Amino acid sequence: MSVRPWVLTIVVIASACRAAAIPETRRYPAGTAFRAEYRTVDGTRLRLIDTGTGTPVVLIHGIGASMYAWRYQLPALVAAGYRVVAFDNRGFGFSDKPAHGYHNADYTRLVVALLDSLGISSAVLVGHSMGGAIVAEVALAHPDRVRGLVLVDAAGYGINFPGVLKLARWPFVGALVTTFRGRWATGRILRSSFADPSKVTAADVDQYYAPAPLPEFGRALRGVLREFRFDTLGGRLASVQTPTLILWGDADRLISIREGTRFARELPRSELVVLQRTGHNAPEEAHDQVNHVLLDFLKEGLSRIPENVAWYTPSSRFSRSSSP
Repeated sequence: MSVRPWVLTIVVIASACRAAAIPETRRYPAGTAFRAEYRTVDGTRLRLIDTGTGTPVVLIHGIGASMYAWRYQLPALVAAGYRVVAFDNRGFGFSDKPAHGYHNADYTRLVVALLDSLGISSAVLVGHSMGGAIVAEVALAHPDRVRGLVLVDAAGYGINFPGVLKLARWPFVGALVTTFRGRWATGRILRSSFADPSKVTAADVDQYYAPAPLPEFGRALRGVLREFRFDTLGGRLASVQTPTLILWGDADRLISIREGTRFARELPRSELVVLQRTGHNAPEEAHDQVNHVLLDFLKEGLSRIPENVAWYTPSSRFSRSSSP
């Protein structure tokens, strides 16, 4: 396979623009009330936060993210009386980045092993993007371990990757393209996942970029893109009886709101909440609304409203519909 000159040019420019690694003293959760620890689970050294008491809520981030993606949910959940676990998943953040181990079944096994390691018999699982596909797989394979499910702009029926990530799946070219991990590129990709890119701060870009200079970063990203299937849930969800909250940004360009409505149709005990003027990164861009609806779900369960009844008004930031 020949490599187009423009690909090489982009890679060279991106590599030249790569910023220095962010020191550990500045990596989230530094400067907060939380403390990160390391725990080896299923052969993988995971970086995690385990804090609070009460019903366990486990937060699983999406592709290219880390526990930082849940920075707004962590304090709200702990203050509301929940035990909260957030971690850098295998291949991401500052957890281990092996060459392989990124199939859907691998991540399902890892989540269950983490629950076992932490002495958690069952938990509410909250998954964003790729993390949504993972928690749905856990609910399918181990329904007894999942007391509630929250899917936020979740993968499972496919995902519209940015062009750079599509190229990263290609043999040989992928090895070149995954050198495209300068701070500028990180910021560009992150802003594309917001409806309002101006909400992305320089500090946000720093935290997303923080693991990029690690030697294993590119290898892990290629492994995820080649091994993980983002389209495995179609026609499989009817057996899931776990109460499920579905949160979706109406301006999500990576995974369309159509996929959110499909989740709502296929999951028999579910409720869809549409967040207005919100992109793919709803937990960060619309954190107040996400926290409000998430805490309502944890405290009260699914809303008892007729199917397809919405109470969105121009002054409201979200609308709801429920499965019967």
